[in-house]
Amino acid sequence: MSSAPRPADHPALAQPRIGVLLVNLGTPAAPTAAAVRRYLAEFLSDRRVIEIPPILWQPLLRGVILNLRPRRSAHGYAQIWEEGGSPLAVITAAQAQALAARLGTAAQVRWAMRYGQPSLAAELDRLRAEGCTRILVAPLYPQYCAATSASATDALGRALAAMRWQPAIRTLPPYYDDPAYISALHADLGRQLATLDFTPELLVLSFHGMPQRTLALGDPYHCHCRKTARLLGARFAQSHPRLKLVTSFQSRFGRAKWLEPATGATIAAAAGDGIRRLAIAAPGFAADCLETCEELGIRGRAQFLAAGGEAFAALDCLNAGDAGMAMIEALVRRELSGWLS
Repeated sequence: MSSAPRPADHPALAQPRIGVLLVNLGTPAAPTAAAVRRYLAEFLSDRRVIEIPPILWQPLLRGVILNLRPRRSAHGYAQIWEEGGSPLAVITAAQAQALAARLGTAAQVRWAMRYGQPSLAAELDRLRAEGCTRILVAPLYPQYCAATSASATDALGRALAAMRWQPAIRTLPPYYDDPAYISALHADLGRQLATLDFTPELLVLSFHGMPQRTLALGDPYHCHCRKTARLLGARFAQSHPRLKLVTSFQSRFGRAKWLEPATGATIAAAAGDGIRRLAIAAPGFAADCLETCEELGIRGRAQFLAAGGEAFAALDCLNAGDAGMAMIEALVRRELSGWLS
């Protein structure tokens, strides 16, 4: 028996599809004080990022920080800005394009930022409009942190709350100890070390810092970073037995006590202890950004050389390279299990 004809005013429905949304932290739209101010106003107003009560924090943010910090940050962004935008945006777009090529017609792939553009809500809505009834949201944060991982999930929840017809949703869990992640890091960092014109005595693994109180409150971030470093160190002990590895935490902000040791202090202490050749990597970042290109690559280099060091290399993140993309594809295919034919 044939089905009844569709009413003339009934909206056309797209063929059901699977979507993948890669998510990273965010970036200003331009390397200007005004653009950085808008970005920081959104970022630093997130209660997951700043846990100080708004009645105390917002006057400080609006009256002091947003009047002083944007100019300094804009200078940093201007030193690393690319023709297509900030490194984080350019690389995340490249990761989405590379993943789309790897998945082919199996899934529609897009990318978004938690803060700034393109927004998570807009890209989720775009996938839904394209007929994606099942969507994997993949925050590219290897180590779980409430200020990053949970904030992305919060934004996802708000986006879904605004939808009448919600897609089925899965989220990529943290992958700090996943063998695919550790293998990709080891292979790619080893490849980069082999291309240097010097042999490092020390490899610093620098993770983004968080206030010490987050550890006391039960956030697993510090433990995840330490386990990543430990597993990666075990790999390098086999492949580079003479290379020493240390772990540190960067990007401190404010007067609160932060996770230690600090990356800046670690770099300076290494030079003071006679280390003359140093490499630094940021395994917690899926893509190069202000914190890796400017903070480590420019300021970190200057600090090490000023303290007596002779050779310094800031190694790239996994970015859209072969090792990193093979890892992302493996993680995504695993999380899409049961959805992919």
